[in-house]
Amino acid sequence: MEAFAVAIQSVINDSGFLAFTTGNAIMILVGLILLYLAFAREFEPLLLGPIAFGCVLANIPRNGFEEGVMALISAGISQEIFPPLIFLGVGAMTDFGPLIANPKTLLLGAA
Repeated sequence: MEAFAVAIQSVINDSGFLAFTTGNAIMILVGLILLYLAFAREFEPLLLGPIAFGCVLANIPRNGFEEGVMALISAGISQEIFPPLIFLGVGAMTDFGPLIANPKTLLLGAA
């Protein structure tokens, strides 16, 4: 029985349960609410989905993502990778149908 108690204590100490705070709980709840709004209510799912998922993942304590994700974010900022990716994503989602249907609106967009 003592080995079982030691094993349970080891699991509790090695997991993120002891580092879990009320702030983590609140932010996970906010992330879950945003996920609900994004996918169940279809309120801007392309925007809220990734934001909410990142909010939930970032607030799970001691999940092993801290070092790896921070290194990726730091590299993306220092190598200036993120701005072109953002503009590429916005450009890929741009709908040029109304512009093709009414070409004189190109003059309004150029101003």
